[in-house]
Amino acid sequence: MTDWTPKPNDSGKPHYLAIADAIGADIAAGRLKAGDRLPPQRRLAAALGIDFTTVSRAYTEAQARGLVTSHVGRGSFVSAPPAAPLADPARRAAEDLSMNMPPEPTDPDLLAGMQAGLMAVSGHLVDLLRYQSPIGTEPDRLAARSWLGPRGLDVALERIAVTPGAHATMAAVLSMLCKAGDHVLCEQVTYPGIRNIAARFGVTLVGLQTDARGVVPEALQAAIRRHRPKALYLNPTLHNPTTLTLPAERRAALAAILRAEGLALIEDDAYGFVPAEAPAPLAQQIPELTWYIGGLSKCLGAGLRLAFTVTPDARATHRLTQAIRALSVMPAPLSLALTTRWIEQGTAEALRQALRNETAARQAIARRALEGCDYATATSAFHIWLQLPQGLGRADVIARMAGQPLGLMPSDAFTVGAVPQDRLRVSLGGSISRAQLQTALCHLGHALSAQGYMG
Repeated sequence: MTDWTPKPNDSGKPHYLAIADAIGADIAAGRLKAGDRLPPQRRLAAALGIDFTTVSRAYTEAQARGLVTSHVGRGSFVSAPPAAPLADPARRAAEDLSMNMPPEPTDPDLLAGMQAGLMAVSGHLVDLLRYQSPIGTEPDRLAARSWLGPRGLDVALERIAVTPGAHATMAAVLSMLCKAGDHVLCEQVTYPGIRNIAARFGVTLVGLQTDARGVVPEALQAAIRRHRPKALYLNPTLHNPTTLTLPAERRAALAAILRAEGLALIEDDAYGFVPAEAPAPLAQQIPELTWYIGGLSKCLGAGLRLAFTVTPDARATHRLTQAIRALSVMPAPLSLALTTRWIEQGTAEALRQALRNETAARQAIARRALEGCDYATATSAFHIWLQLPQGLGRADVIARMAGQPLGLMPSDAFTVGAVPQDRLRVSLGGSISRAQLQTALCHLGHALSAQGYMG
């Protein structure tokens, strides 16, 4: 098919990217088929009224994505579609259901785009096997800044670090702010990871009273005066596990106290990228005090082990660089190159939108399967915070659910300085299909109704 011509570029992207995108789109739509010959580069350049070098660059980009193959003297041809991805039974069997995982993508076009990104970065595989910067290269940090922009964090590049996951970043920050015996404040029901990290460093967590809008300001003020803490840890958007999102007025009240006291904030925004709209991070109000950690595990994939971190200032970035180097060396270059590629090509945004759509569908399944049950959740959350009926303990329910592919975590893992409630975090994501989820949740509903809980 040597008469193929892409539609005019109205995407706003550079012409070479728009042409490569058009090749991919027409392959997906069936307008280009495996083996079709693309127009000679000079002919296409003349037809589009652009430079030959632009078309040459476009064909090179399409080849890097695995869309075309080029042969000297013969031309460029549409590649055969990649074989359907095969599941790795050993790795699937090793899935950790105790973790709160996003639903996995299944759309063929999205998967093809993700694989094309991997093929593109594999062209620089040797470069990616070397030691690199502990906080990412400049192109990586530029991609991070573009990803952070919609969250209201348009910050100087000197304050951005790409780090090896939220968990490792929290460890690095705590190692800088605290020593053994120091106190750090957090929600009374909080992310288990911060509990584990604090214990490793000999840091004492102090759980703060919360209400329907989050940490109570008066409780924060009192705890600062009593414990003289080194930092406050917060997970303010789609809180894990309660699914609560702090409203703007509560964020402002907490930020005012932190500013007045000069207390550092570790803001864990792991779920802030999931909703289409979310309140602006506290880092926007008190940037000079905030270590903002935008992990990518919940919006792109836990296996990437990456976070986009914003520090209080350039000096803090330097300190974080040294801490990351000591504790984790660097983020994995292959994961980092792939993520940067996905952001630049729009694949990351498509993946995030697919996650939103799938999460909404799974929330609908939960509503039907657990009708009449008492639980907290939010539209964009891929877990629920389930209240158990009186007389039915956490261990009882978990035992009844043995063998079901459903991630259950008891409230004990989340509670700081208080008696755990009879609650379970129930994850709706991971590799489980919609049909499997519905079956498992119906099983959970029956396990609860055995105590007369359903009606």
